[in-house]
Amino acid sequence: MAENRAQRRGRGHGVPVEKAKDFKGSVSKLMQYMRPYRISIFIVFLFAVGSTVFNIIGPKVLGKATDILAEGMEAKFGGTGAIEFDRIGRVILICLALYVVSAFFGWIQGYIMAGIAQKTCYRLRKDLSEKMSRLPMNYYDTKTHGEILSRVTNDIDMLGQSFNQSVTQLITSVISVIGIFIMMLTLSPLLTLVSVLIVPLSGVLVAFTVKKSQKYFMAQQEYLGHINGQVEEVYGGQNVVRVFNHEDQVIKEFNETNEVLFESAWKSQFFSGMMMPITNFIGNIGYVAVAIIGGILTVRGKMSIGGIQSFIQYVRSFTQPIGQLAQVSNMLQSTAAAAERVFEFLGETEEDQTAENPADVSKAEGNVTFENVSFGYKPDHAIINNFNADIKEGQKIAIVGPTGAGKTTMVKLLMRFYDVNSGSIKIDGHDIRNFNRSELRELFGMVLQDTWLFKGSIMENIRYGKLDATDEEVIAAAKAAHADYFIQALPGGYQMELNEETSNVSQGQKQLLTIARAILANNKILILDEATSSVDTRTEILIQKAMDNLMKGRTSFVIAHRLSTIRDADLILVMKDGDVIEQGNHDELMMQDGFYAQLYNSQFDQTA
Repeated sequence: MAENRAQRRGRGHGVPVEKAKDFKGSVSKLMQYMRPYRISIFIVFLFAVGSTVFNIIGPKVLGKATDILAEGMEAKFGGTGAIEFDRIGRVILICLALYVVSAFFGWIQGYIMAGIAQKTCYRLRKDLSEKMSRLPMNYYDTKTHGEILSRVTNDIDMLGQSFNQSVTQLITSVISVIGIFIMMLTLSPLLTLVSVLIVPLSGVLVAFTVKKSQKYFMAQQEYLGHINGQVEEVYGGQNVVRVFNHEDQVIKEFNETNEVLFESAWKSQFFSGMMMPITNFIGNIGYVAVAIIGGILTVRGKMSIGGIQSFIQYVRSFTQPIGQLAQVSNMLQSTAAAAERVFEFLGETEEDQTAENPADVSKAEGNVTFENVSFGYKPDHAIINNFNADIKEGQKIAIVGPTGAGKTTMVKLLMRFYDVNSGSIKIDGHDIRNFNRSELRELFGMVLQDTWLFKGSIMENIRYGKLDATDEEVIAAAKAAHADYFIQALPGGYQMELNEETSNVSQGQKQLLTIARAILANNKILILDEATSSVDTRTEILIQKAMDNLMKGRTSFVIAHRLSTIRDADLILVMKDGDVIEQGNHDELMMQDGFYAQLYNSQFDQTA
């Protein structure tokens, strides 16, 4: 993330632009996506052309005013006439009208194009959001949060901004170059030839400067990312740095990186800053040449003073759209690269959401059967082999084992985050693959070790389990979860706002709130994932009471870290290296004196 921010801040003249792997394909997909707006885009095209054409005509019309003034001055000094200010006034009014119409057309096309770009971004964000709920869990397990977040934020923003600018700029720049070139030819083919010959010279010098600056810009981007990363790491781990007395080492590393960044940054900025003076210098040479040759043509009577004035205005305008076309090329590359990543995400393989003849979840009771279940995250490497278990409605099932044994994998299979490789998992006799996926998950309530609360009131956070619940139902759920007493003690009670980090409530209180949410949801099957592993003993007892209330009358799967909390479980599944190696109740497993007994006794010895 630090490098992404560095790249955005470091972008400027000569900075290497990210390119799409398939430029044509990405642009084609984007055009297809924008088909609903094709009429609006055509209107944008018409207004952009109109705005540019009216703007191009202006200098030539203004030149006529200069010619009328020159003719009048000559007649006045010759004693044969006077300056026709009425004609000059009419010409100026015509010129003013042209520029007003041009500005109005430009405003209209900008307004419409901004709407198209934002509507497209709106649809893309909506489609990405909906896509997320249809992707299989293995996609999220193999991608970082930053990668996915970047699609919804950075890429969509980049696409909207660059597309809005590049489309209108492309139209106006192309029309400007063609229109100005034609107007210059109508004024003087010779001066046009002189002006056009100067453009390649400017391009050669700019290309040379860009080539020299490329390596420095790349180094600037890289080390800006490094230095931001160092700052974030040191800031986040300041206590560790100080505990181990590594302040001097951190400062030394920062200074070394900062030195490289300084060298690359000032050189890249120096070369970047040279481009404008170079362009201006070449442009000024062009103006001098036009003025000298134009003056000679005027003396010879082959060109009017107003014509020279108009031509100089066109020369000043001619190089600008050429430079803009280069910028448009970069913006289009950025647009295509952003679109490619977005459409790549939208094209990911989805998991099936519905079954052909779905089973009815409304009559589910909570009986769960594992029949010869085998599973592996990789097809050639099974971690659960031929597992069988028959769980009755309302039973409490504990899943225990060392870290990495596969406890959470069992839960993921049950909720169909992953499908079994062979065998089946059934709920009330129906294979879970015969349920609509969303309806299947409505059967489950979860309380996880990592609590999830959002920015909002405590009332809203508990009500998340049942959005149509009344305040009385929410409060009843909080009381059942033993959370009401501390909620009432907080400023604002149930209406107290939790902040983004929920740092205004303790870890144990957060856990009680999530239990209250699960009680309110009233699901048939519960999954409790080491819900008491990160709290003190007193809070653990309180949470255990809340969970006992939560589990009454429900089939419960408890992933347990502290084995003392699951002694009353109806069935304990003991896992090791992905396989269920023992199963039974606590007394039966202790009598076997196997792996479970070793785990239990080791925890008891540690407690003692």
